[in-house]
Amino acid sequence: MQKLLGTLGQAHNLMARSNQQSANALSVALELQADFYAGVWANHTESMFRTLEPGDIEAALNAATAIGDDRLQEQAQGYTVPDSFTHGTSQQRHDWLYKGYRTGDAAQGNTFETLMQ
Repeated sequence: MQKLLGTLGQAHNLMARSNQQSANALSVALELQADFYAGVWANHTESMFRTLEPGDIEAALNAATAIGDDRLQEQAQGYTVPDSFTHGTSQQRHDWLYKGYRTGDAAQGNTFETLMQ
């Protein structure tokens, strides 16, 4: 979806011209948006085909939580370095996936908005 909308190319162009901390923040926004779009996809798949089984969404939310940068860094080195995050925290990943699933509205996935404030 990000490729089709041009978001991926724009983000990569900005990342190439940014310092490491800014590039990481852009990477987080890009990855959280991908999580959001996965939730939108699940919403529409369920609406159209009723293929999700009980527990599928909870399993996806648990997986998103398990692979947050904060959790992975804590497990690997015993502490976190937020400026080095490239995918988002466990809570962010969970929340954006759930927002996509809950709303089903691709227009609500502007994860870059907080970077512009």
